[in-house]
Amino acid sequence: MAAGGLLEDDPELALQHARAARDRASRLAVVREAVGVAAYHAGDFAEAARELRAYARMTGDQSYRAVLADCERALGRPETALRLVQEALETSPEGEELVELRLVEAGARQDLGEQRAAVLVLENALGGRPTPAALGAADLGRLRLATAYADLLLDRGDDEQAQQWYAAIAAADPDDLTGISAHFAEEVEDEETADSEADVVEAEAEEVEAEEAEAVDTEADEADEADEQLFQPASAEVDEPFDEEMLAAVTGPVTDADIEAEVAELLGETPPPVERDHNRLFQAPPGPEDEHDRLTD
Repeated sequence: MAAGGLLEDDPELALQHARAARDRASRLAVVREAVGVAAYHAGDFAEAARELRAYARMTGDQSYRAVLADCERALGRPETALRLVQEALETSPEGEELVELRLVEAGARQDLGEQRAAVLVLENALGGRPTPAALGAADLGRLRLATAYADLLLDRGDDEQAQQWYAAIAAADPDDLTGISAHFAEEVEDEETADSEADVVEAEAEEVEAEEAEAVDTEADEADEADEQLFQPASAEVDEPFDEEMLAAVTGPVTDADIEAEVAELLGETPPPVERDHNRLFQAPPGPEDEHDRLTD
C-alpha cells in the first residue's frame, strides 16, 4: 500500500491514502490496520485507537496493545493506559512489545506525577540499579529504555547523571537509531543561545553603565560651573587715573602758592575768600590792592 512508504516522510499524506482505501474496502483488516497505524503517526490518537481495536477484533492480533495504551495516554487518560499495560503484562509479553509497554507505563506514571514510580519502572526494565558503564553494546530496545531513563533523570534535575547516560547511549548507538544525536544538537544550540543572550545582556549593561557615567560627569561639570559662577569675585571697578592735564585745562595751572593758600584757608589763617572764579580749583587770597579797590568803591 502507498501509505506504508509515507509514514516516516509524510504521515498526514499516508493517513489520507489509508482513509481512501478504507472508503473502498473497510472490511479488510489490513486496511483498518493501515488507517490505525497512519493515524497514530499523524497524531490522531482517537482514530488510531478506533481502527486498531477494529483490527484486533477482526484478526485476534493483540500486538498493538502498547500502541493502544499510548493512545489512551495521549488522550489524557493515563489511568486507562496503565490498566491496558497491566492487562498486557499479565500475558508475559516479550521483546519489542515488552519494551513498548514499559515505556508507556513509565510515561503514564510520570503523567500522574509519580516520578519515583516512573524511575523504578525503567530501572527494573534495565535490570535493576543500572549504570551507564554497564550499558555496553545493547540492543535497540535496551537503548530506548536507557534513553527514556536519561530523559527522566534530566527532568528530575539530575543533569550530571543524565549526561553520563546520554554519552553511554551515543557510544553504543553509532548509527543513531535512538536519535540521541538530536539531544546533543539541542544541547549545543541551547548553549549557543545562552551565550548569545548573555552577550546581549552584558552589552546592554555596559551601555547603561556608560550612559550613567556620562550623566554623572555632565552633572559634575554643571555643578563645577555653577560653583565657579557663584564664588567668582565681582570685577572691581578700576578708578580711572587722575588726569592732571584735563584738570589743568579746566581750572588752569595749579601753583605752589595756590596750594599754600588753600591750606591756610582750611586752617583759618586767612579771611574768607572774596568772590572767586569758579573756573579755578584753587585761588589766591586777596592782596592789598584788592582791598583798596573794595574800600574805594
